Amino acid sequence: QVQLVESGGGLVQAAGSLKLSCAVSGLTTINRIMGWFRQAPGKEREFVAAVAWTAGTTYYAGSVKGRFTISRDNAKNTVDLQMSSLKPEDTAIYYCATKPMWGRLTYASTYDYWGQGTQVTVSS
Repeated sequence: QVQLVESGGGLVQAAGSLKLSCAVSGLTTINRIMGWFRQAPGKEREFVAAVAWTAGTTYYAGSVKGRFTISRDNAKNTVDLQMSSLKPEDTAIYYCATKPMWGRLTYASTYDYWGQGTQVTVSS
């Protein structure tokens, strides 16, 4: 009934750019946080970025701040992640997720709906 579908992943060289998109269906995102997480091989899932219902309120992991931009279109129930200056260490499966407006932003366990993930591979 609730579906989050990521798209836009792929293979890119270091210093390149990719834009990930996430479409939400079966759920209104009003007053919800939209976030992106990633999981690299052999590592735990980590927070990347989040945006509040008020789109100007954003939060980024220190490792991506200044390189990634999260945005949302509330009318379309979509959230994007524009990634630039990509590094090999950005290689991971990227997941779109959402949570109620309250609670911690960076803890994966607080997000109640997740997408299937999209692979981003950055070559050196």
